Amino acid sequence: MTTPVVSMSNINFHYESRKVLDNINFEIPQGAFMGLVGPNGGGKTTLIRLILGLERPETGEIMVFGQSIQKLKNRDRIGFVSQKANAFNKGFPATVYEVVASGLTAQLGYLKFLTKKDKQKIHGAIAQVGMTEYTKQNIGNLSGGQQQRIFIARALVSDPELIILDEPTVGIDYENVKIFYELLYKLNTEFKKTLLLVTHDTGTMTQYATDIVCLNKTLHFHGNPDEYASLTEADFSQIYGHPVSLVTH
Repeated sequence: MTTPVVSMSNINFHYESRKVLDNINFEIPQGAFMGLVGPNGGGKTTLIRLILGLERPETGEIMVFGQSIQKLKNRDRIGFVSQKANAFNKGFPATVYEVVASGLTAQLGYLKFLTKKDKQKIHGAIAQVGMTEYTKQNIGNLSGGQQQRIFIARALVSDPELIILDEPTVGIDYENVKIFYELLYKLNTEFKKTLLLVTHDTGTMTQYATDIVCLNKTLHFHGNPDEYASLTEADFSQIYGHPVSLVTH
């Protein structure tokens, strides 16, 4: 039986007196493309921080690649992409190549020179996201969708097995969102990357994801896209804690 990439058992977490996560239990299978959805304030970002080892749960156990996250030595096995496109400083003086190369800092340190193999990794990661022709361009000159591709390349350059993306399509127009999801699908199916995607864009995400988790302090749903699509307005109203009207796109 294949070891799950992530396993969370009986996880509880408070911020001061506020309960954020309540008895969370779920697994991310190897090779999954998991969508994580739920209302703002429902605990999604906290869940990510726990998986990344940036927070410790009050109770329970988090296993990543079969090891306790606190004992995981090679953190490069996890790549992380945040909401860069919506808040990135367009005047930042760095080329696409330099931004992607910065993803090797954890492996190389700040003062070491890039080897020929390192440079091949950088060009390979840029090629994986289809941005080779932009290698020498300033990152600030790219569109939001193109920037997010580069931040994915930055995460890819260390060859992670798990990539976590926190609402990466914020600020990206519809056409580029579709292209972006197709890239994620390719990374999942062709390059065999396990993906955890936090998003509010449930309509597009369900076309590509293999698993969906719906979180609002507790785990309200964990299943495949077909099962998620069968949820009713009453189900969503219970999950989100207020009336929800479903809109078909």
